[in-house]
Amino acid sequence: MKHKGFTLVELMVVVAIIAILSSVAIPWYGQYVQRGNRGDGISSMQAILDAQERFYGDNISYTTDLTRLGINDPYITPKGNYSIAARQCSQGGAQLPLTQCVELVATGLNAQAQDGDLITNTIGRQQRVQGSDTFTW
Repeated sequence: MKHKGFTLVELMVVVAIIAILSSVAIPWYGQYVQRGNRGDGISSMQAILDAQERFYGDNISYTTDLTRLGINDPYITPKGNYSIAARQCSQGGAQLPLTQCVELVATGLNAQAQDGDLITNTIGRQQRVQGSDTFTW
């Protein structure tokens, strides 16, 4: 009579293969989720930059006080992944006046903090800063 089923060795090989695949797939999935969550910060930053441009049209200056744009300061993105604040731009170590430029910094919150901070300004800077590394987006 033949027994049908799996031996313990066969079962352990399958478990080992699943463990190896999981150890590779889970970190990749986490990075994929972080990249997807960047959209929360980027879209919110764009909306704030649009509000800054409208403010500039009325006042011939940008503002670092987001409450003057009618939003909370700092602004927490809808999904809660970033806290966004405004600051003066700097170029070559010198600060530019608010009549020329304003910069938004989205600081990652919770798990998104591992992905770094997003920075954009009204003169075209678009970067993600992760530790000592800087990436454009």
